Amino acid sequence: MLGKGMGGPKDFPQLLNDSFLRAARGGEETDHVPVWCMRQAGRYLPEFRESRAGKDFFDTCRSPETCCELTLQPLRRFPFDAAIIFSDILVVPQALGMDVQMVPGKGPTFPEPLKEPEDLQRLRSKVDVAKELGYVFKAITLTRHKIKGKVPLIGFTGAPWTLMSYMIEGGGSSTHAKAKRWLYRHPEASHMLLRMLTDVIVEYLLGQVAAGAQIVFAKDAHYALEDLSQCHYEVVGLDWTIDPRAARELTGGKVSLQGNMDPCALYAPKERISDIVKKMLEGFGTRGYIANLGHGLYPDMDPENVGAFVEAVHQHSKRMITQM
Repeated sequence: MLGKGMGGPKDFPQLLNDSFLRAARGGEETDHVPVWCMRQAGRYLPEFRESRAGKDFFDTCRSPETCCELTLQPLRRFPFDAAIIFSDILVVPQALGMDVQMVPGKGPTFPEPLKEPEDLQRLRSKVDVAKELGYVFKAITLTRHKIKGKVPLIGFTGAPWTLMSYMIEGGGSSTHAKAKRWLYRHPEASHMLLRMLTDVIVEYLLGQVAAGAQIVFAKDAHYALEDLSQCHYEVVGLDWTIDPRAARELTGGKVSLQGNMDPCALYAPKERISDIVKKMLEGFGTRGYIANLGHGLYPDMDPENVGAFVEAVHQHSKRMITQM
């Protein structure tokens, strides 16, 4: 529930820093390149580990107050230009009726994954998204109020194929062999499952926006850059394997780009991080661009180096913009 005195989704505080949204829209000027990090609310922060100590992961996801606090923690340390709601993509399979557990040392695990097409009968045929995932919407609305307009709030979900793979593999997989086996052996059941997931995801994303999330984007999709640039996304996120200039050429200026520093570069000395950031900014340019890593932050990363990354993006981009 929202705290006493909190307004609803239509009573949000005025946004004070809109550089992230201006960059997402593409053609608008900003005085610096906005920056945020995937998994910026994560285990690399000691305060995050303290807040999560001894608590079940998905119980945490179902607590709007805790999700709000975890979302806000990195903003107290770093001048990020956006926040991303603390949640998990696997809340969608849970909404469909599957049991998902976060096993220490192993990660997300499905005790009873989907093995045959008949197993689809175990899933809810009609999901009441507001009921099953309302805790995420409450977390988003609460966070929009608590953030006090400091920066925009990002919502997210997993793609249908990503979620289908988890549901069939029983956890994370590097090969997705069991899920691909379904595609070839059970094409009709595969399409049915993907449709079920898509229906829930669409309603889930619409609910996030209604609750106060301000942008959604495609991530790690460089293999389909040309197609995605024509699919009405505002922003496409890139991993570190694609050259910034090549990405600009492929998308033809139709979308804003986000990324794509190798997260392992944060293990480098701060001076080296600054040099890497400068080169990245020169590749992407300063307009229609949001700086980020090409993947999420790792748990053993030094928060000071994260701060150096953010500072380098702001300093170098301000200098580049004033020299234009």
